[in-house]
Amino acid sequence: MSKEKIAQLRKTVSPFEKADVKSSIRQMINTILPFLLAWFLAYQALQISVWLAIPLAIVAAGFVVRMFIIFHDCTHGSFFKNKKANAIVGTITGILTLFPYEKWKREHSIHHASSGNLDKRGVGDIWVMTIEEYIEASKWTRLKYRLYRNPLVMFGLGPLLLILVVSRFNRKDARKKERINTHVINASLIVLYAIMIYFVGWQAFLIIQGTTMFTAGVLGIWLFYVQHTFEDSYFEDESEWDYVKAAIEGSSYYELPKVLQWVTGNIGFHHVHHLSPRVPNYNLEKAHTATPPLQKATTIGLFSSLKSLRYKLYDAKNKTFVTFGEIKHLLREPKTSAM
Repeated sequence: MSKEKIAQLRKTVSPFEKADVKSSIRQMINTILPFLLAWFLAYQALQISVWLAIPLAIVAAGFVVRMFIIFHDCTHGSFFKNKKANAIVGTITGILTLFPYEKWKREHSIHHASSGNLDKRGVGDIWVMTIEEYIEASKWTRLKYRLYRNPLVMFGLGPLLLILVVSRFNRKDARKKERINTHVINASLIVLYAIMIYFVGWQAFLIIQGTTMFTAGVLGIWLFYVQHTFEDSYFEDESEWDYVKAAIEGSSYYELPKVLQWVTGNIGFHHVHHLSPRVPNYNLEKAHTATPPLQKATTIGLFSSLKSLRYKLYDAKNKTFVTFGEIKHLLREPKTSAM
């Protein structure tokens, strides 16, 4: 894409970067209140049957995902025009979704600045190894990678690890503001959860909140995974890497049924989001519709997206994801001949 076309693309999208206070407040109301209602109904249903409560807790999980999109927009400074408003709402929704605002804000900004860059992997993204790296890796590293990419681990243990460990501790290089924010959110969670357990009991709390947050975690990891893991996703070395190409070719358009599109806060228009993170979620579809070049992004559907579970390694030479089975023969060859 020429510089002129890139400039025109950014110009076309820029009108949608403006946050609308009424739209943002409306989204908070139709997300947070239904979440609280679903949680309360799940608690009431638990008095009748746990099997009636769990489906309602799963409904609550859908609103947690939608709430996370609000949190996500706040970290990009796109939900409100005012920086302080984004920080306040971001911290509150961070408490409700179990994510530290400042920590996630920094790591996610790194993800946006390096998505698809083979030389800058490792922060805020899914672990991806190239064929060459996998072949040259030790057996222990290969085992760790295979476990990491196993769906049972990624979507089973992944949410627990993300919520209970990764999000609870600061990185070594975290700045003071980030550290304090993480501690504040952790302390707020301890107080909030202690109050909830006092009123509803630890068993009811564990069943409802556990089901809600685990389900939301699974859905969140799936959305992040599938929108960057598709057959011809974009990855390049630093010298060849291009931000716009990484946005449009390295992020998919996840075409979901309208109900799921609403629940997921339009994040399926991920290519638009990566091109311009300042576009609030309620404007992503509008930007996509008004910008023909964006409509050429890789489109995946609800069922076709399941194919992404097969993709394990990136073939940097042929620019495509491959399965472990497709490179078995390379592991039997001397390492020098595999390069």
